[in-house]
Amino acid sequence: MPKPTSPSSPAGAGSESEGGLPSLAASRERWSSARAYSRGFTDTPVPHPAASTHFTRPEANDQAGMFVDHQILGELRSAVRAIDSAHPIEREQVQPASIDLRLGPIAHRLRAGFLPAQTTLESRLAELEQERIDLHRPAVLERGALYLIPLQEELCLPPDVCASFNPRSSTGRCDVFARVLAPGHTRFNEAPAGWRGRLWLEVAPLSFSVRVARGDRLCQARLERGRSRLTAAELAGEHAHGALVLDPDGRPVREALEIDAGGGLALHLGLAGRTPAGWRAKHNTTPVEFAREGAHARDEYWEPIEATAGHAILEPGAFYVFASQERLRVPAHLSAEMLPVDVGLGEMRNNYAGFFDPGFGCGQGRAGTPAVLEVRAHDLPFLVEDGQAFFRLHFFRNRALPERPYGYAAGPRSYQAQDLTLARCFRPA
Repeated sequence: MPKPTSPSSPAGAGSESEGGLPSLAASRERWSSARAYSRGFTDTPVPHPAASTHFTRPEANDQAGMFVDHQILGELRSAVRAIDSAHPIEREQVQPASIDLRLGPIAHRLRAGFLPAQTTLESRLAELEQERIDLHRPAVLERGALYLIPLQEELCLPPDVCASFNPRSSTGRCDVFARVLAPGHTRFNEAPAGWRGRLWLEVAPLSFSVRVARGDRLCQARLERGRSRLTAAELAGEHAHGALVLDPDGRPVREALEIDAGGGLALHLGLAGRTPAGWRAKHNTTPVEFAREGAHARDEYWEPIEATAGHAILEPGAFYVFASQERLRVPAHLSAEMLPVDVGLGEMRNNYAGFFDPGFGCGQGRAGTPAVLEVRAHDLPFLVEDGQAFFRLHFFRNRALPERPYGYAAGPRSYQAQDLTLARCFRPA
C-alpha cells in the first residue's frame, strides 16, 4: 500500500496535464449545451453567466474549483486510480462532479471506530478487529455493528489538489453511516492536498442490516483545486441571475432568502401538502439488499409519518426521511453540499449524503427538485414543523462544465424527479 505523505505545501500553482482537458472549442460546445439544459426548467430567460459580474465562464485553463466529469476522467491514472488488485475504474463510476468508490474484498468488524492519525491503520486494526467477512460474495453487515472496509481506489493527489468524500444518496437513505479514512490525516472524509495512499471506509448500518459485496459503491470522492466555495455575496448574485431556490409551486424565491456570513443558504422542512409527510424506519426487518433496485416492498421497512397539524415529533434514535419545502436548482457551473450537522437547528442530524451534482433540479422542463433529508433525532424528543429552518447549503464553483450534467439523460437510476423518495432498493407498495 502506498505510504501516506504530507503535502510539501498546502497550496500551489500546479500545472495540469492536457490529457484529460477539453479543447477550447469543445469547452464552448459543452457550455452551450449545459447552459440550455440549465435554463430548460422555466420560460424565464436565464442570462448567460459570462455576462454577469460575479461569475466567469469556466474554460479549460481555469484553475480553482471542483473537478467535473471529463477532468476526473483525465485524472484516473494519476490522481485517482484503481489499486493493483482491482479492476480498472469504469466510466459509470464517474458522476458530473464526483467519482463513486468501490468496496474491497474484506470487511473487518471492529470493537470501536478510530482515526489513524497518530498510529498506523494496520496496528490499530490488529488491536480492534473482531472478525473478517469475505465480500467476494454478498454478505450481511449487521445493524448496530461497525466495519472497516478497504476501497478499491487509491489517491495520488497533486500538491494543489485536495479531496473530500461523502456517502452516496442510497447509502444515506438506507441509514448506513459511512465515512472515509485517509490514513495519516486527522479528519474523516478529507484527504489534504498532496496526500497519497489507499482509502478505507468505515461503515455502520444503523436501522437495517444490509447485504453488500465487493464492488458495491457506498461513497464518492470529489476533487478540488483552490478556493471554490461561494461567498455570501457571490451566492446572492448567482441566485439573482439564475434562481437557485424556488417555492413549492416552482416560482423563484425572491424575498427573505437566508444566507449567512459564511455563504450558507438556509432552507426549510416541507411537511404540508405531502401525504405522507415523511417516513420512519422500522426495526427488526430482514437485511436490505443494498445493490438490488426494487428488492423490497416499502411498507415492510418504513411507516408513514403524518403531520395533520403541521408538525411531527421525532423520537430519539429513530431515523426519518423528509423533504425540503423549497425546490433546488444547481446549474451546470456549480455544485452544492448540505451541511451534515448544524447544532443550532435542533437536537438532530439532518442528513448523511448531502452532495448535489451540477444539473440537479435543472433541464427537461423541471422547476427545481426538492432535497431529500435523512434525519436522526439525538437524545431528546424533538418537534419539527412545516417551514422550519432545517438545513444549510454551500455552493461551489466548478472548474469547467460537465459533459453529462445530473439527470441529462435521466433514467431510472436518477433522483432528478424525486420528492419524498426512498432508496432505490425499496419499491412502492
